[in-house]
Amino acid sequence: MSKSLYETLGVSESASADEIKKAYRKLARKYHPDINKDESAVDKFKEINAAYEVLSDEQKKAQYDQYGDQMFGGQNFHDFASSQGGGVDLDEILRQMFGGGGAGGFGGAQGGFGGFGGGFGGPDLDMQARISIPFMVSVTGGKHNVTANGQSFDIKIPAGIKSGETMRVRGKGKQYQGQAGDLLIQVEVSNSDEYERKGDNLYKTFDVPLKEALFGGKIAIETPEKEVSLKVPQNTKNGQKFRLKGKGVPDRKTAMKGDLYLVANVVLPDVDSLDSELKEMLEEKL
Repeated sequence: MSKSLYETLGVSESASADEIKKAYRKLARKYHPDINKDESAVDKFKEINAAYEVLSDEQKKAQYDQYGDQMFGGQNFHDFASSQGGGVDLDEILRQMFGGGGAGGFGGAQGGFGGFGGGFGGPDLDMQARISIPFMVSVTGGKHNVTANGQSFDIKIPAGIKSGETMRVRGKGKQYQGQAGDLLIQVEVSNSDEYERKGDNLYKTFDVPLKEALFGGKIAIETPEKEVSLKVPQNTKNGQKFRLKGKGVPDRKTAMKGDLYLVANVVLPDVDSLDSELKEMLEEKL
């Protein structure tokens, strides 16, 4: 029986938990998109994380050892992953396939692999849907109500999700002979007037009064987590960036957060509102 998840991590089927972890860390460092700029590294990194998601969990590993690549329709894992498309979250698909056992995982001898269309050779019971979520929900996570196939229910949106990613909700697809397919939801993230997202980093422009820009001071700024008091130094320039480490968007695979960059927008006063003596002095000295 073919078991290509082990090949993905470059270990044997008899590898110990420590050997699997060591192999995963080595490959994760090698193919991490921040280190490896090859376009193919992104998909490879996803496959590595998804394989480790299964093989690092005792129960999931036992299930995979029993069924092998039959779970992927007889394909090896690489071909299965490629066929899912670039926007699909492999981790989420595998979590849904293995999660919980019983009705939450394999459906038994009669039900087959319920997470993928209700069994081998049966009709495709999966359904497609699209949702649009607020920008801040994509950053911090939260709940979102979905109406599909005559049902209305809440789903959990994971923090860090991006536009174009697909979530799989088990058992919410079409039904046939006691089996239920899944609902595949493509997520679109609404734009924000306040933040710009670049990878896992966030950028936000904030106003700096001329006095604070010249002489320094503290400015209260709202961030996704809470309000912070930012100390701006003397001679702050327009467009100057201030980095808040670890205050950006969480990476869904590593759980590490990106950074929040605050971009200064120096606000000049209306000249006509200035005291006449101050105005004259400025005209003379500047």
